[in-house]
Amino acid sequence: MLSNMDTPSSAEEMKKPRSIGASSPVNGKQDWDSKKKRKIADITQALSVSPVDVAALRRMAISEGGLLTDEIRCQVWPKLLNVPQNVLEQGPELVERENNKDYNQVLLDVQRSLRRFPPGMPDEQREGLQEELIDIILRVLIRNPQLHYYQGYHDIVVTFLLVLGERLATALVEKLSTHHLRDFMDPTMDNTKHILNYLMPIIEKVNPEVHDFMQQAEVGTVFALSWLITWFGHVLSDFRHVVRLYDFFLACHPLMPIYFAAVIVLYREEEVLECECDMAMVHHLLSQIPQDLPYEMLISRAGDLFVQFPPSELAREAASHESTAASTFKDFDLASTQQRPDSVLRRRRRQRQAAMESSAVKSVVAVAQPSAARRFVRLAVMGLTVALGAAALAVVNTALEWAPKLDLFP
Repeated sequence: MLSNMDTPSSAEEMKKPRSIGASSPVNGKQDWDSKKKRKIADITQALSVSPVDVAALRRMAISEGGLLTDEIRCQVWPKLLNVPQNVLEQGPELVERENNKDYNQVLLDVQRSLRRFPPGMPDEQREGLQEELIDIILRVLIRNPQLHYYQGYHDIVVTFLLVLGERLATALVEKLSTHHLRDFMDPTMDNTKHILNYLMPIIEKVNPEVHDFMQQAEVGTVFALSWLITWFGHVLSDFRHVVRLYDFFLACHPLMPIYFAAVIVLYREEEVLECECDMAMVHHLLSQIPQDLPYEMLISRAGDLFVQFPPSELAREAASHESTAASTFKDFDLASTQQRPDSVLRRRRRQRQAAMESSAVKSVVAVAQPSAARRFVRLAVMGLTVALGAAALAVVNTALEWAPKLDLFP
C-alpha cells in the first residue's frame, strides 16, 4: 500500500503545472499537433488489428487529450463498452409513448435540456434531436424493465446522442445503463448513496484537514450528487470538457467519477478552508463547479488516486454492501489471452515495492507528486487492468487472488 506521502498533500501542490520546458507558443502548437497525429495513428492501429486492441484504446482515451474527435469516438466508444457489431448495426425500433409510465417525466426533463444542445443550433434541428432523445431513453427502459429512470439520466443520454447519433447512442446507452449506471437505476437511491460514501474516505486519504473541515461543517456529499449521476454533464457548460470526461470514464472503472469528484474538492482546498464552516455555505461553494478547471491535470490525479486507493481499500469505510456497478463490471468480458491482468498486477506490485524501498533510504522530504513518467505508467497499467475489470477490487493485488469473487476467468 502506498503512503499518503505519495499523494498531493495540498491544493498548492495539486495546482503545480507540469514541467514542459521553455518553448514558444508556435513550438507548443507544433508539439501538440505532432502528438495528435501520433495518437490518431496509434488509435487507427489499435482498431485495425484483430482482435481490436481494447487495452491500447483505453490508454488512448485516458491519456492527454482523450479521443480527440467525435469521429474517433464513434469508432472507439463501442469498443470500450464491448458492444457487439451486430448490436451496433440494429436499427432502433419505434417507441410506443402512450401509457408509458416514464414518458411524462422524461418529456419534462428533455424540454428543460435546452442548454445541453450547441448554441446557435436551429430550433427545428434541436427539436428533432429532443424527440430522438426521448425515444432513446424510453427504448432502453422498455427493453430493460429492471431499470428505473432517474432525473439526470437524460444528461448522459444527450451526450451520446450528440456524439454518436440515435442508432449508436441507443446501443451504447443500453450497455452503459446495465453496467456503469446500474446503481443509479435501482428503485431506491441506496446504491447511489453508497457510491457517494466513497467521496469522504478518498479526501481523507489525501488531505485530512479538508476532510475534517467538511465533517465539522456537516456538509455531507449531496453537493456531488448531480456530478455523479450525470457524469458531470449537467454541471459543465463546455461540451468539449464533457466528452473529454466521458472518454476517461468509459475507459475506466464505474467508480472513477467519484474519484474525479474528490479531486475537484481537493483542488479547491484553499477555497474550502477559507469558507465559513457552515453547512449551507460550504454546500453552496462546492456545488458551484468552476468552469476553468485544469481538466487534464485533474484526470491524471484521479487516475493516480484510483491506483493508490482502490475501491477495495475504501470499501469498509464507504459502506457494508457492494456496488452493483462494480459487481456487474465483470460482464464486459474484455479479457484476451494477450491481456490477462495477473502478470500486469504482479509486475505493478513489484514496482511499487521497489519504489517504496528506494524512497525509504532517501530523505523523508514530502514526495507529494509522482513524476510524469511514473504517472503514465500507473495510468497505462490502470488502462490494462480496467480493460479486464481488474480494477473492480484492487490494483495492489494479483488478479488471481480475487478472481473467485469476480469470476473473471470462467
